[in-house]
Amino acid sequence: MDSEDTTSAPSTPATPGTPGAPLFSGFRPDHRNHGPNALKKSLLNSFKCFSVETLAKEEGTLPTVTCYLPPPPISLARKVGAEFIGTMILIFAGTATAIVNQKTPGSETLIGLAGSSGLAVMIVILSTGHISGAHLNPSITIAFAALKHFPWKHVPVYIGAQMLASICAAFTLKAVFDPMMGGGVTVPSVKYGQAYALEFIIAFNLMFVVTAVATDTRAVGELAGIAVGATVMLNILIAGPLTGASMNPARTLGPAMAANNYKGIWIYLTAPFLGALAGAGIYTAVKLPEEDGDDHHHDPNKPQGHSFRR
Repeated sequence: MDSEDTTSAPSTPATPGTPGAPLFSGFRPDHRNHGPNALKKSLLNSFKCFSVETLAKEEGTLPTVTCYLPPPPISLARKVGAEFIGTMILIFAGTATAIVNQKTPGSETLIGLAGSSGLAVMIVILSTGHISGAHLNPSITIAFAALKHFPWKHVPVYIGAQMLASICAAFTLKAVFDPMMGGGVTVPSVKYGQAYALEFIIAFNLMFVVTAVATDTRAVGELAGIAVGATVMLNILIAGPLTGASMNPARTLGPAMAANNYKGIWIYLTAPFLGALAGAGIYTAVKLPEEDGDDHHHDPNKPQGHSFRR
């Protein structure tokens, strides 16, 4: 349910901060300084220290400091690879559960369908969020980029990886379960207007929560996987029987191609984008300001998170 390239911070989805900016800057060779002391200065410059507490000594009180070394930058190839694998796991799990539910009439139940997708989102965020930001959804990627929490130049490759992962997952399932692909396709069972409204609302719900846990330093970012997974479960309980509760163009496209069923596909390729943009925009408008009253100034000695990358 980050982000994200360090070149585009502020960030938020990927959250307060997005990967970008050269890390390990202290290790850059200094052409002006040479000799045995050059490496020592470089290493020392790469550490950030901040006071944590004071300890009483016999001679007086001495400050205690904690230091950290910034993590190394993550290559775009690794991010895209993690995004592909994470999206494939999500689409495979959600679609397979729906197919099994159809094959064994109703054995999974709506709770099982919701739980499967929610758990898949949770485990993927926990396992790949620190690498790619675990967007898993083109509408989330677009919303993050629109709010300047993700670099636009990486949007095409992220969306390409997500869509390709969906197609691979769907055709893998087709090979395993054919001819039972019908149950895994998200199609509206209500009027198109109602289906559009439902998909917009559940995408709004999803992106509102994602923006909170991925970009707001006051939110409990460590629980991002649980929060986003629970939101996916809730949305499926709300709209699952009526629209399939896609929330995700990638969730719809792959299975639709594998089953050759494109009924109402325009709903699933447009409503989630609009809902996600609205959800991200509304949360950004209502969230609490930074303690210093300025969202654009951060303590340079305080580590910044990146979309599900705390």
